[in-house]
Amino acid sequence: MTINIALLGFGTVASGIPFLLKENGEKITAQAGTEIQIAKVLVRDDAEKQGLLAQGHQYEFVTDITSILNDDTIDIVIELMGRIEPAKTFITQALQAKKHVVTANKDLLAVHGTDLLKVATDNGVVLYYEAAVAGGIPILRTLANSYTADKITKILGVVNGTSNFMMTKMVDEGWTYDEALAEASRLGYAESDPTNDVDGIDAAYKMVILSQFAFGMTIKFEDVRHEGIRNITPEDVKLAQKLGFVIKLVGEIVERPSGIYAEVVPTFLPKNHQLATVNGVMNAVFVESIGINEAMFYGPGAGQKPTATSVVADVIELAKGIDRGEVLPAFNTFTRETVYATKEDLVDKYYFAIETEDKAGQLLHLAELFHAENVSFEQVFQENIGDNHRASIAIISHKMDLNQFDSLVEKISNLDGFTLRNTIKVI
Repeated sequence: MTINIALLGFGTVASGIPFLLKENGEKITAQAGTEIQIAKVLVRDDAEKQGLLAQGHQYEFVTDITSILNDDTIDIVIELMGRIEPAKTFITQALQAKKHVVTANKDLLAVHGTDLLKVATDNGVVLYYEAAVAGGIPILRTLANSYTADKITKILGVVNGTSNFMMTKMVDEGWTYDEALAEASRLGYAESDPTNDVDGIDAAYKMVILSQFAFGMTIKFEDVRHEGIRNITPEDVKLAQKLGFVIKLVGEIVERPSGIYAEVVPTFLPKNHQLATVNGVMNAVFVESIGINEAMFYGPGAGQKPTATSVVADVIELAKGIDRGEVLPAFNTFTRETVYATKEDLVDKYYFAIETEDKAGQLLHLAELFHAENVSFEQVFQENIGDNHRASIAIISHKMDLNQFDSLVEKISNLDGFTLRNTIKVI
Protein backbone atom coordinates (compact mmCIF):
# COMPACT_ATOMS: atom_id res chain seq x y z
CA MET A 1 0.00 0.00 0.00
CA THR A 2 1.15 3.52 -0.77
CA ILE A 3 -0.08 6.59 1.13
CA ASN A 4 -0.68 9.51 -1.21
CA ILE A 5 -0.35 13.04 0.10
CA ALA A 6 -1.17 16.41 -1.41
CA LEU A 7 0.61 19.65 -0.59
CA LEU A 8 -1.25 22.96 -0.45
CA GLY A 9 1.50 25.39 -1.30
CA PHE A 10 5.11 24.84 -2.28
CA GLY A 11 6.94 27.51 -0.32
CA THR A 12 9.94 27.18 1.98
CA VAL A 13 8.52 24.62 4.40
CA ALA A 14 6.51 22.63 1.86
CA SER A 15 9.54 22.25 -0.40
CA GLY A 16 11.37 20.68 2.54
CA ILE A 17 8.97 17.74 2.61
CA PRO A 18 10.16 16.13 -0.67
CA PHE A 19 13.72 16.53 0.60
CA LEU A 20 12.93 14.58 3.77
CA LEU A 21 10.97 11.90 1.93
CA LYS A 22 13.99 11.36 -0.31
CA GLU A 23 16.77 11.84 2.23
CA ASN A 24 15.19 9.76 4.99
CA GLY A 25 12.93 7.64 2.80
CA GLU A 26 14.07 4.26 4.11
CA LYS A 27 13.53 5.22 7.74
CA ILE A 28 10.22 6.97 7.03
CA THR A 29 8.87 3.94 5.16
CA ALA A 30 9.98 1.62 7.96
CA GLN A 31 8.31 3.79 10.62
CA ALA A 32 5.11 4.33 8.66
CA GLY A 33 4.88 0.72 7.52
CA THR A 34 4.20 1.89 4.01
CA GLU A 35 5.58 4.14 1.32
CA ILE A 36 4.55 7.81 1.35
CA GLN A 37 4.50 9.76 -1.89
CA ILE A 38 3.45 13.20 -3.07
CA ALA A 39 0.54 12.86 -5.50
CA LYS A 40 -0.36 16.50 -6.18
CA VAL A 41 0.76 20.00 -5.25
CA LEU A 42 -1.57 23.01 -5.24
CA VAL A 43 0.00 26.26 -6.47
CA ARG A 44 -1.39 29.75 -7.00
CA ASP A 45 -1.52 29.94 -10.77
CA ASP A 46 -0.11 28.67 -14.06
CA ALA A 47 2.85 31.03 -13.86
CA GLU A 48 4.00 29.46 -10.57
CA LYS A 49 3.33 26.01 -12.01
CA GLN A 50 5.48 26.66 -15.08
CA GLY A 51 8.21 28.22 -12.94
CA LEU A 52 8.42 25.14 -10.69
CA LEU A 53 8.44 22.78 -13.66
CA ALA A 54 11.22 24.84 -15.21
CA GLN A 55 13.23 24.38 -12.00
CA GLY A 56 13.09 20.63 -12.52
CA HIS A 57 10.31 19.67 -10.11
CA GLN A 58 8.38 16.70 -11.46
CA TYR A 59 5.25 16.74 -9.31
CA GLU A 60 1.71 17.09 -10.59
CA PHE A 61 1.09 20.77 -9.95
CA VAL A 62 -2.54 21.89 -9.93
CA THR A 63 -4.18 25.28 -9.58
CA ASP A 64 -7.66 24.14 -8.52
CA ILE A 65 -8.27 22.63 -5.05
CA THR A 66 -11.11 20.48 -6.41
CA SER A 67 -8.66 18.30 -8.30
CA ILE A 68 -7.30 17.28 -4.90
CA LEU A 69 -10.64 17.11 -3.10
CA ASN A 70 -12.13 14.84 -5.77
CA ASP A 71 -9.12 12.52 -5.96
CA ASP A 72 -10.04 9.43 -3.94
CA THR A 73 -6.45 8.19 -4.02
CA ILE A 74 -5.24 11.08 -1.84
CA ASP A 75 -5.28 10.16 1.86
CA ILE A 76 -3.64 13.17 3.53
CA VAL A 77 -3.66 16.88 2.71
CA ILE A 78 -0.84 19.05 4.06
CA GLU A 79 -1.60 22.77 4.35
CA LEU A 80 1.47 24.99 4.46
CA MET A 81 0.10 28.14 2.84
CA GLY A 82 -0.12 30.18 6.03
CA ARG A 83 -2.56 32.96 6.97
CA ILE A 84 -6.25 32.44 7.68
CA GLU A 85 -7.69 32.40 4.18
CA PRO A 86 -7.86 30.56 1.90
CA ALA A 87 -6.24 28.03 4.28
CA LYS A 88 -9.34 27.76 6.48
CA THR A 89 -11.61 27.13 3.51
CA PHE A 90 -9.26 24.58 1.95
CA ILE A 91 -8.75 22.67 5.21
CA THR A 92 -12.49 22.61 5.84
CA GLN A 93 -13.12 21.29 2.34
CA ALA A 94 -10.42 18.64 2.69
CA LEU A 95 -11.86 17.39 5.98
CA GLN A 96 -15.35 17.31 4.48
CA ALA A 97 -13.91 15.26 1.61
CA LYS A 98 -12.86 12.66 4.25
CA LYS A 99 -9.15 13.45 4.01
CA HIS A 100 -6.88 13.71 7.01
CA VAL A 101 -5.12 17.07 7.30
CA VAL A 102 -1.73 18.15 8.61
CA THR A 103 -0.98 21.84 9.10
CA ALA A 104 1.55 24.15 10.73
CA ASN A 105 -0.82 27.13 10.67
CA LYS A 106 -0.77 28.41 14.26
CA ASP A 107 -2.72 31.60 13.46
CA LEU A 108 -5.58 29.60 11.98
CA LEU A 109 -5.60 26.99 14.74
CA ALA A 110 -5.56 29.58 17.53
CA VAL A 111 -8.58 31.38 16.09
CA HIS A 112 -10.57 28.62 14.38
CA GLY A 113 -9.03 25.41 15.73
CA THR A 114 -12.11 24.33 17.71
CA ASP A 115 -14.35 24.64 14.66
CA LEU A 116 -11.93 22.77 12.40
CA LEU A 117 -11.52 19.95 14.91
CA LYS A 118 -15.30 19.57 15.03
CA VAL A 119 -15.42 19.35 11.23
CA ALA A 120 -12.77 16.63 11.40
CA THR A 121 -14.70 14.66 14.03
CA ASP A 122 -17.97 15.00 12.14
CA ASN A 123 -16.34 13.54 9.04
CA GLY A 124 -14.42 10.72 10.72
CA VAL A 125 -10.96 12.13 9.99
CA VAL A 126 -8.30 13.90 12.05
CA LEU A 127 -6.35 17.15 12.06
CA TYR A 128 -2.71 17.04 13.24
CA TYR A 129 -0.48 20.08 13.81
CA GLU A 130 2.73 19.29 15.68
CA ALA A 131 4.64 21.97 13.71
CA ALA A 132 2.24 24.76 14.74
CA VAL A 133 4.11 25.43 18.00
CA ALA A 134 7.88 25.87 18.20
CA GLY A 135 8.57 24.47 14.73
CA GLY A 136 11.08 21.66 15.07
CA ILE A 137 10.54 21.07 18.81
CA PRO A 138 8.30 18.01 19.30
CA ILE A 139 6.34 19.60 22.14
CA LEU A 140 2.65 19.01 21.38
CA ARG A 141 2.85 15.24 20.98
CA THR A 142 5.10 15.12 24.05
CA LEU A 143 2.46 16.94 26.10
CA ALA A 144 -0.32 14.77 24.66
CA ASN A 145 1.47 11.46 25.24
CA SER A 146 4.36 11.65 27.68
CA TYR A 147 2.56 13.85 30.23
CA THR A 148 -0.69 11.84 30.34
CA ALA A 149 0.05 10.57 33.87
CA ASP A 150 1.32 13.93 35.12
CA LYS A 151 -0.35 17.19 36.15
CA ILE A 152 1.15 20.26 34.53
CA THR A 153 1.04 23.40 36.66
CA LYS A 154 2.86 25.93 34.50
CA ILE A 155 4.18 26.44 30.99
CA LEU A 156 6.83 29.07 30.21
CA GLY A 157 7.93 29.56 26.64
CA VAL A 158 10.30 31.58 24.51
CA VAL A 159 8.44 30.73 21.34
CA ASN A 160 9.07 33.54 18.86
CA GLY A 161 12.44 33.45 17.15
CA THR A 162 12.32 36.99 15.74
CA SER A 163 11.69 38.72 19.05
CA ASN A 164 14.18 36.44 20.81
CA PHE A 165 16.87 37.26 18.25
CA MET A 166 16.20 40.95 18.81
CA MET A 167 16.26 40.66 22.60
CA THR A 168 19.52 38.70 22.40
CA LYS A 169 21.11 41.57 20.45
CA MET A 170 19.70 44.12 22.88
CA VAL A 171 21.01 42.19 25.90
CA ASP A 172 24.37 40.97 24.59
CA GLU A 173 25.35 43.99 22.48
CA GLY A 174 23.37 46.85 23.99
CA TRP A 175 21.46 47.53 20.78
CA THR A 176 18.30 49.60 20.69
CA TYR A 177 15.00 48.10 19.61
CA ASP A 178 15.28 49.84 16.21
CA GLU A 179 18.82 48.56 15.64
CA ALA A 180 17.81 45.00 16.51
CA LEU A 181 14.75 45.14 14.25
CA ALA A 182 16.83 46.45 11.34
CA GLU A 183 19.25 43.53 11.71
CA ALA A 184 16.45 40.99 12.03
CA SER A 185 14.92 42.39 8.84
CA ARG A 186 18.26 42.29 7.01
CA LEU A 187 18.76 38.64 7.92
CA GLY A 188 15.23 37.69 6.92
CA TYR A 189 14.08 36.87 10.45
CA ALA A 190 11.51 39.68 10.52
CA GLU A 191 8.61 40.09 8.11
CA SER A 192 8.09 43.36 6.24
CA ASP A 193 5.36 43.95 8.84
CA PRO A 194 6.88 42.62 12.09
CA THR A 195 3.80 43.35 14.22
CA ASN A 196 2.87 39.75 15.04
CA ASP A 197 6.40 38.97 16.20
CA VAL A 198 7.37 42.10 18.12
CA ASP A 199 3.97 42.70 19.74
CA GLY A 200 3.63 39.19 21.14
CA ILE A 201 0.74 38.16 18.87
CA ASP A 202 2.53 35.18 17.32
CA ALA A 203 3.53 33.89 20.76
CA ALA A 204 -0.02 34.42 22.04
CA TYR A 205 -1.37 32.20 19.24
CA LYS A 206 0.99 29.48 20.44
CA MET A 207 -0.16 29.88 24.04
CA VAL A 208 -3.72 29.16 22.90
CA ILE A 209 -2.61 25.86 21.38
CA LEU A 210 -0.36 24.93 24.31
CA SER A 211 -3.23 25.54 26.75
CA GLN A 212 -5.22 22.77 25.07
CA PHE A 213 -2.46 20.19 25.32
CA ALA A 214 -1.05 21.08 28.74
CA PHE A 215 -4.25 21.89 30.61
CA GLY A 216 -7.09 20.52 28.48
CA MET A 217 -8.65 23.98 28.28
CA THR A 218 -9.06 26.18 25.22
CA ILE A 219 -8.21 29.79 25.93
CA LYS A 220 -9.56 32.30 23.44
CA PHE A 221 -6.90 34.34 21.71
CA GLU A 222 -8.49 37.59 22.87
CA ASP A 223 -8.18 36.36 26.47
CA VAL A 224 -4.39 35.98 26.24
CA ARG A 225 -2.89 39.17 27.64
CA HIS A 226 -0.05 40.09 25.32
CA GLU A 227 2.53 42.81 25.10
CA GLY A 228 5.62 43.02 22.95
CA ILE A 229 9.15 44.37 23.12
CA ARG A 230 8.79 47.77 21.43
CA ASN A 231 9.13 49.71 24.68
CA ILE A 232 12.24 47.99 26.01
CA THR A 233 15.23 50.33 26.19
CA PRO A 234 18.95 49.82 26.79
CA GLU A 235 18.36 51.31 30.25
CA ASP A 236 15.92 48.51 31.09
CA VAL A 237 18.41 45.94 29.82
CA LYS A 238 21.29 47.41 31.85
CA LEU A 239 19.31 47.50 35.07
CA ALA A 240 18.14 43.92 34.54
CA GLN A 241 21.75 42.81 34.07
CA LYS A 242 22.85 44.73 37.16
CA LEU A 243 20.25 42.86 39.21
CA GLY A 244 21.10 39.45 37.75
CA PHE A 245 18.27 39.21 35.22
CA VAL A 246 17.91 38.75 31.48
CA ILE A 247 14.93 40.23 29.61
CA LYS A 248 13.00 37.80 27.39
CA LEU A 249 9.58 37.86 25.76
CA VAL A 250 8.00 35.00 27.68
CA GLY A 251 4.70 33.25 27.17
CA GLU A 252 3.18 31.82 30.33
CA ILE A 253 0.22 29.57 31.03
CA VAL A 254 -0.51 28.80 34.66
CA GLU A 255 -3.27 27.01 36.50
CA ARG A 256 -4.36 28.52 39.81
CA PRO A 257 -7.07 27.26 42.18
CA SER A 258 -9.57 29.56 40.46
CA GLY A 259 -8.67 28.57 36.89
CA ILE A 260 -6.23 29.06 34.02
CA TYR A 261 -4.44 32.18 32.82
CA ALA A 262 -2.22 32.90 29.82
CA GLU A 263 -0.10 35.88 28.84
CA VAL A 264 2.87 36.92 26.71
CA VAL A 265 4.89 39.75 28.24
CA PRO A 266 8.48 40.99 28.57
CA THR A 267 9.93 39.29 31.62
CA PHE A 268 12.94 39.61 33.92
CA LEU A 269 14.32 36.08 34.09
CA PRO A 270 17.07 35.17 36.60
CA LYS A 271 20.31 34.52 34.71
CA ASN A 272 20.39 30.98 36.12
CA HIS A 273 16.91 30.15 34.76
CA GLN A 274 17.05 27.66 31.88
CA LEU A 275 15.08 29.97 29.58
CA ALA A 276 17.59 32.79 30.12
CA THR A 277 20.13 30.82 28.06
CA VAL A 278 17.84 30.53 25.01
CA ASN A 279 19.34 32.97 22.54
CA GLY A 280 19.11 34.02 18.91
CA VAL A 281 16.26 32.54 16.90
CA MET A 282 16.03 29.43 19.07
CA ASN A 283 12.85 28.50 20.93
CA ALA A 284 12.23 26.66 24.18
CA VAL A 285 9.26 25.46 26.21
CA PHE A 286 9.72 25.05 29.96
CA VAL A 287 7.24 22.74 31.69
CA GLU A 288 6.56 22.55 35.43
CA SER A 289 4.57 19.58 36.66
CA ILE A 290 3.80 17.58 39.78
CA GLY A 291 5.43 14.36 38.60
CA ILE A 292 8.41 15.29 36.44
CA ASN A 293 8.93 18.66 38.21
CA GLU A 294 10.87 20.74 35.65
CA ALA A 295 11.74 19.97 32.04
CA MET A 296 12.78 22.14 29.10
CA PHE A 297 12.39 21.38 25.40
CA TYR A 298 14.79 23.37 23.22
CA GLY A 299 15.36 23.70 19.50
CA PRO A 300 14.72 25.69 16.31
CA GLY A 301 11.30 27.29 16.23
CA ALA A 302 11.16 27.74 12.46
CA GLY A 303 13.01 26.99 9.26
CA GLN A 304 12.51 24.66 6.34
CA LYS A 305 13.92 21.39 7.65
CA PRO A 306 12.90 21.68 11.34
CA THR A 307 9.29 22.54 10.52
CA ALA A 308 9.08 20.01 7.68
CA THR A 309 10.41 17.35 10.08
CA SER A 310 7.52 17.96 12.47
CA VAL A 311 5.05 17.92 9.57
CA VAL A 312 6.35 14.61 8.26
CA ALA A 313 6.24 13.15 11.78
CA ASP A 314 2.49 13.85 11.76
CA VAL A 315 2.19 12.25 8.32
CA ILE A 316 3.98 9.11 9.57
CA GLU A 317 1.59 8.79 12.52
CA LEU A 318 -1.37 9.09 10.16
CA ALA A 319 0.13 6.66 7.65
CA LYS A 320 0.57 4.00 10.33
CA GLY A 321 -3.12 4.05 11.14
CA ILE A 322 -4.28 4.27 7.53
CA ASP A 323 -2.09 1.32 6.56
CA ARG A 324 -3.52 -0.78 9.39
CA GLY A 325 -7.10 0.28 8.70
CA GLU A 326 -7.40 1.75 12.19
CA VAL A 327 -9.63 4.55 13.43
CA LEU A 328 -7.15 7.34 13.97
CA PRO A 329 -7.14 9.08 17.37
CA ALA A 330 -7.56 12.83 17.69
CA PHE A 331 -4.29 14.69 18.11
CA ASN A 332 -5.27 15.81 21.59
CA THR A 333 -7.82 13.95 23.69
CA PHE A 334 -7.39 15.93 26.93
CA THR A 335 -10.33 18.29 27.33
CA ARG A 336 -11.83 20.10 30.31
CA GLU A 337 -14.20 22.98 30.73
CA THR A 338 -12.32 26.25 30.36
CA VAL A 339 -12.32 28.21 33.60
CA TYR A 340 -10.34 31.44 33.83
CA ALA A 341 -8.34 32.38 36.91
CA THR A 342 -9.37 35.44 38.89
CA LYS A 343 -7.00 38.41 38.97
CA GLU A 344 -6.69 38.03 42.73
CA ASP A 345 -5.17 34.59 42.16
CA LEU A 346 -2.41 35.88 39.87
CA VAL A 347 0.49 37.15 41.97
CA ASP A 348 3.87 38.34 40.65
CA LYS A 349 6.60 40.93 41.10
CA TYR A 350 6.87 43.79 38.58
CA TYR A 351 9.39 46.32 37.34
CA PHE A 352 8.17 49.88 36.71
CA ALA A 353 10.22 52.36 34.66
CA ILE A 354 9.04 55.92 35.26
CA GLU A 355 10.27 59.35 34.13
CA THR A 356 9.52 62.55 36.00
CA GLU A 357 10.90 65.93 37.02
CA ASP A 358 14.09 65.79 39.05
CA LYS A 359 12.78 67.46 42.18
CA ALA A 360 12.03 66.64 45.79
CA GLY A 361 8.90 64.66 46.63
CA GLN A 362 8.44 62.76 43.36
CA LEU A 363 9.38 59.39 44.79
CA LEU A 364 7.08 60.09 47.75
CA HIS A 365 4.15 60.53 45.34
CA LEU A 366 4.86 57.09 43.90
CA ALA A 367 5.30 55.54 47.33
CA GLU A 368 1.87 56.87 48.31
CA LEU A 369 0.29 55.33 45.21
CA PHE A 370 1.86 51.95 45.92
CA HIS A 371 0.89 52.16 49.60
CA ALA A 372 -2.72 52.86 48.64
CA GLU A 373 -2.69 49.57 46.72
CA ASN A 374 -1.03 47.79 49.66
CA VAL A 375 2.08 47.12 47.58
CA SER A 376 5.60 47.78 48.82
CA PHE A 377 8.90 48.48 47.07
CA GLU A 378 11.51 45.75 46.97
CA GLN A 379 14.14 47.90 45.24
CA VAL A 380 14.26 51.49 43.98
CA PHE A 381 16.77 53.10 41.63
CA GLN A 382 16.88 56.76 40.57
CA GLU A 383 19.22 58.62 38.23
CA ASN A 384 19.29 61.89 36.37
CA ILE A 385 18.56 62.00 32.64
CA GLY A 386 21.08 64.30 30.97
CA ASP A 387 20.90 68.00 31.86
CA ASN A 388 17.18 68.52 31.35
CA HIS A 389 16.18 68.25 35.01
CA ARG A 390 14.49 64.91 34.46
CA ALA A 391 14.89 61.77 36.51
CA SER A 392 14.45 58.10 35.74
CA ILE A 393 12.95 56.02 38.56
CA ALA A 394 13.04 52.23 38.41
CA ILE A 395 10.98 50.29 40.93
CA ILE A 396 10.89 46.56 41.52
CA SER A 397 7.88 45.75 43.63
CA HIS A 398 7.11 43.01 46.07
CA LYS A 399 4.46 40.59 44.89
CA MET A 400 1.07 41.95 43.94
CA ASP A 401 -2.00 40.51 42.28
CA LEU A 402 -3.10 41.44 38.78
CA ASN A 403 -5.83 43.77 40.05
CA GLN A 404 -3.26 45.74 42.01
CA PHE A 405 -0.92 45.84 39.02
CA ASP A 406 -3.60 47.09 36.64
CA SER A 407 -4.68 49.72 39.14
CA LEU A 408 -1.12 50.97 39.64
CA VAL A 409 -0.53 51.17 35.88
CA GLU A 410 -3.68 53.26 35.48
CA LYS A 411 -2.88 55.57 38.42
CA ILE A 412 0.74 56.18 37.41
CA SER A 413 -0.29 56.77 33.78
CA ASN A 414 -2.76 59.43 34.93
CA LEU A 415 -0.41 61.11 37.43
CA ASP A 416 0.53 64.62 36.35
CA GLY A 417 4.23 65.09 35.76
CA PHE A 418 4.97 61.35 35.51
CA THR A 419 5.47 59.15 32.46
CA LEU A 420 5.16 55.38 32.85
CA ARG A 421 7.68 54.28 30.25
CA ASN A 422 7.56 50.55 30.79
CA THR A 423 6.44 47.65 32.99
CA ILE A 424 8.07 44.22 32.99
CA LYS A 425 7.14 41.10 34.95
CA VAL A 426 9.80 39.73 37.29
CA ILE A 427 10.20 35.99 37.86
